[in-house]
Formats: sequence, C-alpha cells, structure tokens
Amino acid sequence: MMSAMEAVCDGEEPEVVTEACLLSEFSERGEARALINNLPDIHHDTVSREATIEKFVVIMDRYQEQPHLLDPHLEWMLNMLLEMIRNEKSPPLMVHLCFKFLYIISKVRGYKIFMQLFPHEVSDVQPVLDLLCRQDPKDTETWETRYILLLWLSMTCLIPFDLSRLDGHLSTDPGLNRESTMDRILAVAKSFLRVSDKSRDAASVLVSKFVTRPDVKQKRLGDFLDWCLTTISQTSEVTMEGTVTLDGALQSLAQLFKHGKRDDFLQYAPTVLQCLNQKRIAESNQATLRKLGVKVVQRLGLTFLKPRLAKWRYQRGSRSLAVNLAQSSVTESVEATKLDLESVSQEEDYDIPEEVENIIEQLLVGLKDKETIVRWSSAKGIGRVTGRLPKQLADDVVESVLECFSFQETDNAWHGGCLALAELGRRGLLLPSRLSDVVPLIIKALTYDEKRGACSLGSNVRDAACYVCWAFARAYEPNELKPYVNQIASALVIATVFDRNITCRKAASVNILSPQGTFPHGIDILTAADYFTVGNLNNCYLTISVYIAGFEEYTKPLIDHLVAMKVNHWDGVIRELATKGLHNLTIQAPEYMANTVLPQLLPMATGMDLHRRHGAILACAEITHALYELATQNNRLHPLSIKLLLFYTLIWFSLVFFFSVCCLIEKLSLSKMPFKADPVISESTKPLHICMIYDIDAALSALAALCLQYYQVEPGVADVEMQDQLVSQYLLALESPEVLTRCGCALALGSLPPFMILGKLQKIFPGLQAACKVVQKAASLTEARRDAATAMVCVAVGVCAQGSPDRVLCESNIRPVYEALLGCMNDYSTDSRGDVGAWVRAAAMSSLMDVTLLVVASAPELLSSDLVQRMMCCLAQQAAEKIDRYRAHAGTVFLRMLHSTDPAVPHIPHREELLSIFPLETGTSLNWNAASQAFPHITQLLRLHQYQYHTLLGLTVSVGGLTESTVRYSSQSLFEYLKGIQQDATVLQQFGDTLLRIFRDNLRNDRVSVPLLKMVDQILANGCFDLFASEESHPFCVELLAICKEEIKKSKDVQKLLSCIAVFCGMVQFKGDVREKVLVQLLMLLCHPFPVIRKTTASQVYEMLLTYDDVVDDDQVLTDVMASLSDTNWESDIATVRTHRNQLCDWLGVPRPILVTKVTHLGD
Repeated sequence: MMSAMEAVCDGEEPEVVTEACLLSEFSERGEARALINNLPDIHHDTVSREATIEKFVVIMDRYQEQPHLLDPHLEWMLNMLLEMIRNEKSPPLMVHLCFKFLYIISKVRGYKIFMQLFPHEVSDVQPVLDLLCRQDPKDTETWETRYILLLWLSMTCLIPFDLSRLDGHLSTDPGLNRESTMDRILAVAKSFLRVSDKSRDAASVLVSKFVTRPDVKQKRLGDFLDWCLTTISQTSEVTMEGTVTLDGALQSLAQLFKHGKRDDFLQYAPTVLQCLNQKRIAESNQATLRKLGVKVVQRLGLTFLKPRLAKWRYQRGSRSLAVNLAQSSVTESVEATKLDLESVSQEEDYDIPEEVENIIEQLLVGLKDKETIVRWSSAKGIGRVTGRLPKQLADDVVESVLECFSFQETDNAWHGGCLALAELGRRGLLLPSRLSDVVPLIIKALTYDEKRGACSLGSNVRDAACYVCWAFARAYEPNELKPYVNQIASALVIATVFDRNITCRKAASVNILSPQGTFPHGIDILTAADYFTVGNLNNCYLTISVYIAGFEEYTKPLIDHLVAMKVNHWDGVIRELATKGLHNLTIQAPEYMANTVLPQLLPMATGMDLHRRHGAILACAEITHALYELATQNNRLHPLSIKLLLFYTLIWFSLVFFFSVCCLIEKLSLSKMPFKADPVISESTKPLHICMIYDIDAALSALAALCLQYYQVEPGVADVEMQDQLVSQYLLALESPEVLTRCGCALALGSLPPFMILGKLQKIFPGLQAACKVVQKAASLTEARRDAATAMVCVAVGVCAQGSPDRVLCESNIRPVYEALLGCMNDYSTDSRGDVGAWVRAAAMSSLMDVTLLVVASAPELLSSDLVQRMMCCLAQQAAEKIDRYRAHAGTVFLRMLHSTDPAVPHIPHREELLSIFPLETGTSLNWNAASQAFPHITQLLRLHQYQYHTLLGLTVSVGGLTESTVRYSSQSLFEYLKGIQQDATVLQQFGDTLLRIFRDNLRNDRVSVPLLKMVDQILANGCFDLFASEESHPFCVELLAICKEEIKKSKDVQKLLSCIAVFCGMVQFKGDVREKVLVQLLMLLCHPFPVIRKTTASQVYEMLLTYDDVVDDDQVLTDVMASLSDTNWESDIATVRTHRNQLCDWLGVPRPILVTKVTHLGD
C-alpha cells in the first residue's frame, strides 16, 4: 500500500531519488546472454544447472523495483529461449530449463507486459496446445513450463479468425472422432483451473482471453459459466483439493467479468450473484477465497451498473498536462470545478438494480475482514462501484464507510475504512462537504492504538491513515483543505516523531511536504525529519521533536500528545522516552509545562492505572528537573516550580509503584527542591531500599543525589544520624540470605558520596570483605560477591599512608582489601548458567586495577612486593584462560598495570622482560579476544620463574578445554615453548616440577585435573619429555604416575578415566619400573566395572603397542597380544574379560592383579 505513495513522494525529493534509482540500464545484458547461450551445454549437469539458474535469478531480481529497464531486451531474450524450445533436437530437460528462464523474466517484468511479446500467429496455436497437452499437471518440477505455455496460449487465442477454420475437415467428416480446437482449449483451461500451483492463475488468464472471443462467447460462454457455478456449488472448502478448485473457479469468474463486455454478461450476473450468496464465500476460513469472492462481487456490481463517469464527482484540474499548464491560475481551476458541480443535472433518470444494494453490503462487510488482502480488495471495489452511483446513493455509501470508525469496531474495521476513504478521495468521490466529518476521524486513526495482551494493535490503521492523508493531498485543491491543514499537519508531525512503529513514522514523514506546499513549515520539518532520519526512535523523541516544537504551531500539540497518549502507554520504553521528551520540550514552553502540564500529571500520579502512574511520576520528575535547569541558566528560581512542594507529600504517600519513585527522588534532588526540613525526606529511603532489589541502577542514582542534597549538614559533612542509619542498615543487609538484597546493598555502599563514608570505613571494609568470601552454604550468592568486589574500590575515598583507617586507605587496612580481591580471583563457582565465578573474577580485576592506580598516585609505599607479585601472577593466570571475554579483560588490566608510568606501579616482577614481551604499542594492537594473537604472547611468561606457575595453570584449562580454536592456538604456543627448551635439562626439569606442583595442588579438582590430564597426553604424544624418557625411572615420571593413580582412585568420572588412560599409554615411553607399573594400571583398567572404559583401554593399548614397538620384544607374543586385544569383546561380563586380561598379563610378563575381597568384622 505504502510503496506507491512513497514512490510518488520520493519523486519530489532529488536526494531520495538518487538513493532509490541507482540503475539506469540493463547493465548485465552480456552476462544474461552468455547464461542463456550456455543452457545447451549445462542442462544435463545438476550442479551447473542450479548455479546458472541462481545467477540468472540474482541478475533479474536487481530489477524488481525498475522492471521497465528490461523492456528493450525482453524480445531478444524471449527469441533466444523460444528458438531452443522449438528446436526438435532439444531434450525435454533443456526445454523445461528454458521455460524456467522465461518464468523468471515474467515474474520480474510482470506477465501482462511479457505475454504480449509471445508470437501469436495462427501457426502457433496447435503446437502450443499440443505441447501443453503433453505436460503432466502433477509434476512439481516443471510447473513453470505449464505456466508459460498457458500465457502463450492466451496470446494465440487472440487471432482474429474463427477457431473452426483450424479444425480443417473435422466438420465435414463425421467419421472422425476428434475434439475441436475450441473444446480442447476449454478442456485444458478447466483442467488447469484445478491444479495447486501457479499455473492456475495463468489458466484464469487464458479463460478471460479465450471465452470472451466472439465465436467462443456465442457457443460456450453459458456452458462455461454453468460449469463454474456448478463447481462452486458442489465443491467443499474443507479439503485442500476443494479449496484449490474453488480458487480456480472464482479466479476465472473474476477475470471474465473484468474483461468481458457488459452486454454479454449482464444476463448471467443475477444467477452468479445468487450462487455466491448461497455458497457464503464471505464466511470461508480461507482468506484467498474471501478475497476472490470480493473481487467477483465488485465485478458483478460494475456489470449491473452502466459504465459511466459520475458528473457529480470532485474534479481537480484536468487529466491533460497541457491543459493544466495552460491554466492561468489555481483560482480559475477551482471556479471551473465549482461551476461544473453546480451544473450537474439530476441523475435519478435511471434505475439502480436492487442487487447493487446486496453487493455494496458485501463490500462494506469485506472492509471489516480480518485479512488485509480482503479489506484492500473491498476498498477498491467500494471506489469502483461508488463511481457509477448517483450522488445521493454515493453519499449513503460514504456514510456507511464512516460507520467503520466507531469505537465499538475493531482495528480491522478502522483499517478497512481508511483504505476505502483513500480510494474514494483519490477517485474524487468524497466531496469537500464531507471533509468536516472525515478529517476528525482520520486524525483519530493517526493515533489509533489498542492494547491486546502483551502487544498492541493499530499500526496498520495508522499506516492506512497516512495513506489517506497522501491521497487527500493529491485529490483536493489547497483551498478545500485549508480549514483542516493545521489539524492534519499536527497529527502527521506527531505520527512522524512519536509513533512506535517505524513504518508508520516513515509513512507520515513522506506526507509532510505536500504537493501544494500548504503544510506549515513543511520544508524545514522535512529537512530534520526525512524518510531515513525517523528510523531511529530515540532520535525522534529526544532530538527531532525538540526542533519541530520550535515552530509555534506544533509546540503544544506535541506536548499534549505525549501527556495524553504516551505517558500512559503500555510499553515501558515508550513511557520512558516520552518523559525524556517532555524534559527536552520544557525549554520550548516552560510556562505551559508549569501551569498546565504539571497540574494534569499530578492527579495521574495517584491513579489506579499502573502504567499511567509510572509515566506520570517520571514525567513530573523530568519536567521539574528541566524547569530547574532552565531557571539556573536564567539565574533565577522559576516561581512556578515551587508549586510542586504543595503536591509532593500528596503524591508520595499514595505510591505503591516504587520503580518510578527513584527517578522522582533523583530529579527533585538534582532540582534542589526545598524539602530539607520536610519530614518526608526521612521516609524517602524506604522506596529506595525496595528498588535496590529490582531496579538497582535507578535506585543508586537516586540515593547519591538524595544524599548530596539533603543529608549534608554543610559541604563535606554528613548528617550523623542519617549516616549511621544508612551504613548500619546496608551492612546488616549484606548478611541477608537473599542474593538481590545483598547485591543492592553492596552497590549502595559503593554509591554513597565520600562524606557519607568518612568515619565508617572500619565497619564497611570488613562487611564487604566478608561478602566477597565463598561460603559453602552460600555458593549461590555469586552476584552478591561480584557486587561486593565492585563496591570495594568505590568506598576507597582516599589514600594516606599514616591516615586514619576509619577515613582512608592506609597501612593498617590496605592488606585486607587486597586479600579480599585476590581471593575473589580464585572464585570458580559454577551453576546451571556455567562459570558464574567469572563475574566475580572480572569485578575483582577491575577493582584491583582501580585500587592500585589510586594507591600509587598518592602513597605507592603502601604496596608491598608480595601483594604486587600475587596480583600480577593472578592477572597472568586469567589472561591465559579459555573464556575469550575474561581473558581479554585480564590482559587489558595486566597491560594497564605494566604500562602505567604516571605513576608507575612498583615491585612488578620481571618488569623489563615483560616490557620486551609486551611493548607499549601492544596495548592497542593486541586483540586479547583472538586466541591466535593472545596465546603466542602469554606463553612467553613461562620463561619467567615467578609467572610460570600461574601462567601454566591458566594454560592448562585452555589446552585441555573444549573450544577448538582456543585448544589449537594455546597448545600450538605451548609446544613452541617446549620445543625451545628441549636441550636445556634444567629448564625442562623446572617446567616438569611446576606441572607436577599444579597437579598436586589441584588433586581431584576436576576443573583443573581433567584438562591437565588432556594437556599431559598431548605433551607426551608430541615427545616433549623425550629427555626424561632416556633415563630409567626418572623422578618426574615416577611422581606423575603416582599422582595419576591417586587422581583416578575410586573415581567414577568417565571423562577423567578416559583422559588418564591416554596419559598411561603415553607414559609407556618411559623405561624401567615406570613402564611396568603403567602396564599394570592399564591391565587393571581392562577389568574396570564400566564397559566403555574396558573397551577404550583395549583400543588405546593396541594403538600404543603399534606406536612403541619396544614394549614387547618377542614378535610372536606381540602378535598374540594384538590379536587378543582386537578380537576380545571387552564389553562382555567381568568374569569372561578377566580371563583374557590375565592371559595378557602372562604374555607381557606383568603380575596378575589380585582381587581384593572386602572383609566384614562382626561385632560381639
């Protein structure tokens, strides 16, 4: 609907035209010609055929908006394809491919234009008909062939010769049992009217062209209409097949009554109407059938009425451009129109058939249909039929259309009514005398919004109302619309900037610059609110509206609309935008806001409607703040803003809708309202405490503003009573079992102004430190620990080495703060949401950075070397871990500490080496989120002794993780490091010791131990410990085996056991007692209770024996062992498996494991 309107409007805006009309010609004609020429070569290859079709579709689809550019090239494309089709040597597959290309072209250009190019000589009739008869209607792959052939046959039917001449001697030789061409075509058309594909539409076109021929009309029109009506009467729409059949019959009727002569079809119209009434198509469940029913009914109405152009219609100018240009002035045109209207003679000189009333009634009902396609068709039918009615009856139709705008009607009726009014206005059938009734309804439609459940209805109504405005602007002279132009302009501007739907905003914006230039300040407004600018809703509410409100005509309408319609909107986002918009608009009309708007909002703030109350409170807050800012700029207190003092208590104690109160408290505090001595201030923290649980950000902003304005005795000195009350209340709430309560109160402590914290640090720090600790019973309080870590730095109001521990960070309280934050760095809590401890670690990293930079700026001597070392090592560990987001955060903090020079962080271990690994430019060039960039840098920290443990600990979870890219790049970087130290026994031994220490420290900690086993497996497989393998029973190997045995002892974790099996198989490369002990462990696992463990062990031992050929010296024994491992069903029962396992022990020279029996001691 809107595309046509926008296209016309865009034609008047050169910049828009530049954007929309980028194509000037069919530039891909060479490529298209090549694709068509290649069809004989590629039609047999499925891949090439599909690729060619796709390329051709892409080329053609570029011209969907400008199909006329194809017109000079349609003929040669059609001729090339038809030449291949007519070639007798062309295989069927290629013929179908050519027809597919023809369909693609017709789809873009439109069948009405394209079908005119088909050859339509007498010699084409029989070949096309024969080819069509040979098609299989049930073949779903070749429907394009049937569609194009039906269109082609439709053109060949236009030959100006009697079809009986094509039958030759058929009529003179009664012995021949052959159908006539006329009957064959009719039979084909009827058969394709029943198919379910698009060829049904082409069959209806064929019917409209063929049955209306003079010779066919004389012999077959009645029979065909009878067949259609019989089909409609006897077919049920319950089945899909019945729906398709009804669709074809109704389409053919609509096309026939559209293209046929009135005199030929008038006699059949009553019968057809009666059949449709009996079938009750309007009550069908299928929208397509209802739409076709409306199309047939409106064509019947046009058949009943004589084709005439109503002389009473409103005519604006002339259809001739030359005549319009010759007009001396617009006034002369208007006068001529008025004289023409006055000279209209009475038109009651012909009778209107009584069936017309039934038809109009059906069309009016169609305007209220639930589907847009039905309403749109009904609206066009109303316009067409009304154009042939006398003036009085046409006015009755308009009156009936206006009844669609009752508030008892649904949004469907409003939408249909708008479409009908637009059609009537566009055709000159809505006389200017009716504008006084129509314009108020259209203005209501422009703001129509009906809530339905969790969404709203009405965007289509508002869009259609914009279409009505577009149609009226082009249908009437400016003088006719002059009395209403301000109302329409205000409504359109409101829709342009405040409508929730982007389509409606754009539809309204294209109406701003009407053709007559009567829109007040139209050019200026359109410059600010063009088609593309209004796409951003925030920009519309907060910027464009302010500019438009600068024009006096629109200031109050914009404000009134926000107060009446948007402040109480069902969508919370719209309510909040509306209140912010009122804040920005206050500067345009401060007196109106204070004297009129605020008195309207205050009663709304105490009402029962929660949406209205929420919006009203926010609006009061925003307007008050805006009035204060305006008064501050003018160096005077706005006298009208004092009036809020009289209403504040009234609003406050009637509120249960606490969320918006936060904004009210904040704005009134920022506005420095004189409430300091008011008892309501002492109660103002109550709603804030409730909001701490649900809307923390709003509550924190309000709390800070409230404290700054009302809890300060003098600058920098807090009200002691309120200070004690707030701090004690929040510290007590930090022990609450509710996680949201803890979060809100921790952040509240962090948001308090510095003067509220002074003298309370010795109470606040221990409370926050306790909230940061992981307690087994409170493992679910992750968010509270995160917010406590965040608040830790916020309460650090100052630093002084010898200062009071109750007022600043000093020597006596700095270490507990760091201990708490470093403890948070080891928070690896998990729940159903995953690694939620990462939230705490990220908050701790940020707080460590802020505290450290704060301390080094004032008293760097407070930072001891051990604290800095632990902090940097923890950051290095986080920068080596697997989650990209938190790795990037840790890397950023690490480099910020390292590169800080003014002042520099003291005691950073290996500072010079770190600066060589991470030069200053890496702070901006290194992408920590990319594993390919991060790990090559971070693994270099393994060379630095003090960072090796933590870096390797972080790398462990990355190398042994699940994410493919992280595993690939982290392991690649680790192996590059290990490759570089292969010849240095001391460094390799140090690495091995660090690895074993990590394993011991995280024994049975599955977060580390399972990835570590995977990492060790990869290290062994890559031969990184070959230096240890050359020495029998190397201490590293012995210790590793002992820890692995301890890790899987009594374990039922399948993943851990599988990882340990791989490690054992890799450890076979170590010679001496270690190899024998490893083989014992593997053979024990062959009798593990879990079948999957037994099977995997056998498989991996088999691969291990193939890899390490020195495990078994005797080839015969090796053959027997390999055969037993591969042939035995290791998923059998334990007794059977144990026999084979013991045999393997004997072959490998390993003692058989002894089954330990549990001994039960009986008491006395």
